[in-house]
Amino acid sequence: MNVRESEVVANGLRHHVVEWPADGPTVLLAHGFLDLAWSWRWVAEILQGHGLRCVAWDWRGHGETEHIGAGGYYHFPDYVLDLEELLPQLVREDERAHLVGHSMGGTVATMFAGLRSHRLTSLSLVEGLGPPAMGFDQTPFRFDAWLGGVRKQRERTKPASVMSVEDALRRMRVQNPKLDDDKGRFLAEKATAAVDGDPAKRRFRFDRLHRTTSPMPFRLEVFETFLTRISVPTLVVGASAGFRLADEAERAGRIPDARTVEIAECGHMIHWEKPEQLAEHLRAHVAGASSGGDLLDGGGKRG
Repeated sequence: MNVRESEVVANGLRHHVVEWPADGPTVLLAHGFLDLAWSWRWVAEILQGHGLRCVAWDWRGHGETEHIGAGGYYHFPDYVLDLEELLPQLVREDERAHLVGHSMGGTVATMFAGLRSHRLTSLSLVEGLGPPAMGFDQTPFRFDAWLGGVRKQRERTKPASVMSVEDALRRMRVQNPKLDDDKGRFLAEKATAAVDGDPAKRRFRFDRLHRTTSPMPFRLEVFETFLTRISVPTLVVGASAGFRLADEAERAGRIPDARTVEIAECGHMIHWEKPEQLAEHLRAHVAGASSGGDLLDGGGKRG
């Protein structure tokens, strides 16, 4: 496996970066909630085989990237600012990137692309058109849940559970039952850290604050203003059994130059379940956007 790991500081936090080097254009891979950079391994290796340089990173409070400091929290604007400072450190000088975002990473990528399309050549949103819309009337309830959740985490004196890699894999399969043994063990090991130097005893790396409810409801009206500002060719990838939205077509249709594809017999974690199919869609999209030609070699439709 031809891969490199490094650290870069962005927005005051040390970020863990994984690179699959190649001579071609840079594809930036943004993971989703409670995921990590290594999750892109199988897609990145395929793209690397086609000459594309792939770079993924752990978002703040995920994987091996630092957790936020005392008094901080995890809000979407924080991730956007992280990416603002990460991107110039992850691409070559004067290079425009091909940005790919999955789930939460897709929401952040959408916001970033709505502000910084001039720094991109293309955008790909993998199950990443944002969460379901929420009404303003939910705000007090979310704030109340947030206050209680943060207090509970800060008052917690018992350390996080100690487990084996197999235990971690079983927990990951609660939400992702199709995760196979080889990928699962690899991800379970990367997503956990050894306790007291004992590799048989593991704890999940992510910040436990991620388990609390975000206080701010997702406002579709705000999100749509970012969608309409994206000025690069955009590929929207959905899974037949993924986290689909009732207004998904309308959201994709807000993007000036978007095409959509669906991967059959697949759940939300497309990059785990169908890396070959996803990589081929991304490869074709990157090639088309780079050349200024068709975004896909067929099989897609405009949103």
